[in-house]
Amino acid sequence: MLLTIDIGNTHIAMGVFTGDSLGSRWRMATARERTGDEYGLQLLGFFRQAGVAKDEIAAVAIASVVPPLTGVFVGACRDYLQREALVVDAGVKTGVPIRYDDPRHVGADRVVDAVAVRALYGCPACIVDFGTATTFDAVSAQGEYLGGAIAPGIEIAADALFQRAAKLPRVDLTRPPAAIGRNTPHAIQSGLLYGYVGLVEGMVARFGAELGLEMQVIGTGGLAETVARETDVIQIVAPWLTLEGLRIVWALNS
Repeated sequence: MLLTIDIGNTHIAMGVFTGDSLGSRWRMATARERTGDEYGLQLLGFFRQAGVAKDEIAAVAIASVVPPLTGVFVGACRDYLQREALVVDAGVKTGVPIRYDDPRHVGADRVVDAVAVRALYGCPACIVDFGTATTFDAVSAQGEYLGGAIAPGIEIAADALFQRAAKLPRVDLTRPPAAIGRNTPHAIQSGLLYGYVGLVEGMVARFGAELGLEMQVIGTGGLAETVARETDVIQIVAPWLTLEGLRIVWALNS
């Protein structure tokens, strides 16, 4: 079995593959202050819940955009699983040419997402990742990572609105009854959800103008399904896309 770990700024996604098949998967909150022992014990707890013996884990692949936690997880895998993790960085084979001005400045998750889309869905493609940031990534018809766009994530916008506007309450990100909110919570939900739908539709149109009309649009991240229900520009929802990419990268480097 292969354990894949995607360390993001808000959540950490993990999944176990048997061959090409993704079995048990989990999400947990990112906590920078936790130690390798805490994360190691949490991993073992997830394994017990899923009926996975730690000796069944033959390899580990990690993508991280939180540098302080990268080493923490590498150490946890070494101490609790007796496995050396493959960490996606500049020296790892991905099969995807990077056309960014400085490839070192591209987040590992964005590269791994491009790897997964190229292998599973085809190119050209626009990947919309609804994470801490909402990112848009362009993959050319030749399978090259071209670059993209970065906007504040929906949850960041919601938190900023709550913190900076004294009379506005914190609300759940759910579909309001109508675009015209008849009370403050519904008005905020409309602004957040439909506002970001408008952002996605506008950015996808601009990417399509540059990549071509045959461009596919793949949504990923925790809020992908919520947004995809409100627009037809997202053709494929792949919530575990980064884990799939990690599986492919590990196979290229094993």
